[in-house]
Amino acid sequence: MKHLATLLLILSIATDGYSQRQADIFGNAPVTWLGLDFSHLKFAGKASKHNNVGMISSADLQSEYFQSWNDLFFNEKEKFNVAAAVHRDFVGYAMAITQNQNNRSTRSYLTGKEDEYQLLTADSISCFIAQYDFERQKGIGMLFIVERMNKHTREAAAWVTFVDMASKKVLLTRHVTGVAGGAGFRNFWARSFCNVLWNTGKEFYSWR
Repeated sequence: MKHLATLLLILSIATDGYSQRQADIFGNAPVTWLGLDFSHLKFAGKASKHNNVGMISSADLQSEYFQSWNDLFFNEKEKFNVAAAVHRDFVGYAMAITQNQNNRSTRSYLTGKEDEYQLLTADSISCFIAQYDFERQKGIGMLFIVERMNKHTREAAAWVTFVDMASKKVLLTRHVTGVAGGAGFRNFWARSFCNVLWNTGKEFYSWR
């Protein structure tokens, strides 16, 4: 009986700690930006550089564009303002974590389907995160798991995800979309990720 009481106490402390970490997303706890995970992406429509000329392959997306879009969040922090989106003065950066996920992916990202709106679920996001290597990082990590980029609707969708990196537990994940636009393939889709970030900031406190 004594051992059972001790076990229940330990479980209670662990549960309280997890609940507190979830609440800390909306407080002052430090947040680390982990980047854009494209390893589950489906791209609908033609991927082309300009006016459907110069087609972009699945390999091109992985070798060139995934990293390029991620770099914008670090190199252009005023425009891709992660700290503002989570209502912090600053955030940390550990984008090698999603870079490693993107580099390890071996799937094809291109699909002709136009009618797949939501492809992933909160449960599947938890399964993905459980397989992550957070490289001994601790605290709250934030990343976008990019679900789709749809040329037909000119829109991208991502799961904005907050994790407890030490336990690999998903604290919060929400499906957010962003409208694309601009000249050139990279900039066209960069706008969509910027808008996902902007919509995150707009909806942030409603997720409590």
